[in-house]
Amino acid sequence: MNLNDLNVQKRIRSGDIREFESLFLKYYEPLCRHADKILNDMDTAEDLVQEFFYRFWKDRKSFNLKFSLNAYLYQAVRNNALHYLDHLAVRKNYAAMVLGEFREVMPANVQTDLDMDELNQAVNSTLGQMPERCSRVFRMNRFEGKKYREIAEILSVSEKTVEADISKALKMFRESLRDYISEKK
Repeated sequence: MNLNDLNVQKRIRSGDIREFESLFLKYYEPLCRHADKILNDMDTAEDLVQEFFYRFWKDRKSFNLKFSLNAYLYQAVRNNALHYLDHLAVRKNYAAMVLGEFREVMPANVQTDLDMDELNQAVNSTLGQMPERCSRVFRMNRFEGKKYREIAEILSVSEKTVEADISKALKMFRESLRDYISEKK
């Protein structure tokens, strides 16, 4: 790490907005291009870099540079881009799971015509109507991929309670999607 990086770190940690703006202007475009190489989506890359700089400024007091500033910025943006892609994959798997689990509820013509955004709205609405623990258990299992045992340990409940909450959530989904589909006819 060079002396200039240490000075930049010190000024930003002390709240020097001009130093932060200078850093932002110097690295924003190159970091966007770096993220775009990973994401193949410049709009998302720009959003990701803006979010990174927001968090960087917000958490500046805990910022502790161990290597070069340049390496830190590029590695952080790379990690954020990869995390975003992982999250996108989880969302796609979730959408496929929702369609798979509720296929028996949906008539064949709806299965092909149903817009995924509308389905996601129906799912989110149903999650919002669930009791808090039931919704949390379902999200941890289906969105985060946690096993029943892990969820039980985290929430300090039994595995049977987790299993019951998942069953309750699935029943609510079947009922709410059945209503949703009947409204579409």
